[in-house]
Amino acid sequence: MLRVGDLQRAIDFYTKVLGMELLRTTDRPDQKYSLAFVGYGSNPGHAEIELTYNYGVDKYEMGTAYGHIAIGVPDVYAACERIRTSGGNVTREPGPVKGGSTVIAFVTDPDGYKIELIQRESAA
Repeated sequence: MLRVGDLQRAIDFYTKVLGMELLRTTDRPDQKYSLAFVGYGSNPGHAEIELTYNYGVDKYEMGTAYGHIAIGVPDVYAACERIRTSGGNVTREPGPVKGGSTVIAFVTDPDGYKIELIQRESAA
């Protein structure tokens, strides 16, 4: 679950920039929050990210416990180009991970959450 400052802005990033689907939403006005679930498919076959908007809160401190979300992609270079073209922010250009050969890159969502893109090994 990620707390977001603007639910529609977050939905737009995860769907339009990262290419996920909006799976479902829930609005709880009495409890003063709204939820959106995004992913590349529904549970149990795919992981989902829960985006939570608490009414009246437009910014959160990242803290020191959160690291990043990691997403496997077939081609990190192509993914970064598509993300840039869609208005996303690539914060670490594609290239090998330090001390290894796996190709990674990082992007940052509109709320400041880091997302690592990891190039999947092709099956031989």
